Amino acid sequence: MSQPFSQPSAPTNAAAGNPTSGVRPRRVAVVLFNLGGPDAPEAVRPFLFNLFADPAIIRLPNPFRFLIASLISGRRAKPATAIYAQLGGKSPLLENTEAQAAALEAMLGAEPATAGTETKVFIAMRYWHPMSAETAAKVKAYDPDLVVLLPLYPQFSTTTTASSAKAWHEAARTVGLTAPTKLLCCYPTQAGFIDGAADLIRPLYEAAKAHGKPRVLFSAHGLPKKVVASGDPYQWQCERTAESIAAALGIDDLDWVNCYQSRVGPMEWIGPSTDAEIRRAGQDGVPILVVPMAFVSEHSETLVEIEVEYRHLAKEAGVPHFTRVPTVGVHPGFIDGLARLVRQTVAGKAAICSQKGDRICPSNFSGCPQARH
Repeated sequence: MSQPFSQPSAPTNAAAGNPTSGVRPRRVAVVLFNLGGPDAPEAVRPFLFNLFADPAIIRLPNPFRFLIASLISGRRAKPATAIYAQLGGKSPLLENTEAQAAALEAMLGAEPATAGTETKVFIAMRYWHPMSAETAAKVKAYDPDLVVLLPLYPQFSTTTTASSAKAWHEAARTVGLTAPTKLLCCYPTQAGFIDGAADLIRPLYEAAKAHGKPRVLFSAHGLPKKVVASGDPYQWQCERTAESIAAALGIDDLDWVNCYQSRVGPMEWIGPSTDAEIRRAGQDGVPILVVPMAFVSEHSETLVEIEVEYRHLAKEAGVPHFTRVPTVGVHPGFIDGLARLVRQTVAGKAAICSQKGDRICPSNFSGCPQARH
């Protein structure tokens, strides 16, 4: 598989370093965290095993976690392979993340505020290639003066950002990467992210009005209730994201709800569920727009679960009009927001910071990474 961003970029402006001066510009490595996805049908089962073998996902000690991961990945490999077959046999997540990395690197390089600094963007996937071990070796070869860890998960969870950060630090130790490292832990209401999402929703909302007063479903990946009960701030942050996008839309008397998708297993999950909200919309006879507010890149949960499965469910439930709103992807507002977050993180003193620097989560969320700093 092609691995872009593996070689240092040339400085993008004269102030970023004069090649004849002998003075090396300050190097910042930005590492984008994302989930990852299988790149071929035969990668589906090992991808699923990596996912369920993560102690942040299956919270049991080994050998029990290993056995459960083996069992689940074996059982789910066939239906998951059928899902990815609808996407050409693989996940599009890496290519979408590469496009975001390229856009972010270009924006950071073009900013006058980064004069004297060379910034290079890398990708570290959690459950499939390129994973932290490969990327950490490339970052070490780049020889950065600072590493900024930037999750493509706007809302913090112990199951996503915390798991990715732990894997990264282990990989960095293994390859001997000792550069100072900062983690941008969350940005659930960052202006560029919120405005980018609202910008994508508005024209689709106007089109849906031809079928009645639309209801907007802000859908995020769900979590088991016990994870949230243990202090994970993800649900609280998702609620803040939904409120912020609804406010940014500026639509009088907007009908909206925050809901959750992708439930697996027998445990009780946070709700309401997206499928239940689709059925309720059918009972109410209202058109709906499904906004994947916790996903910033297209992948199976948006292109198959929402676009195919939920669209089919909506038709069965009698929903008069169904719209899937795209993820923010490379929307200029979102990429500008990420660039602002990177610059803010570089300038800050804390090793872990939120979108506003200090902690944004209420004190009862012990899972907040800033609770330990």
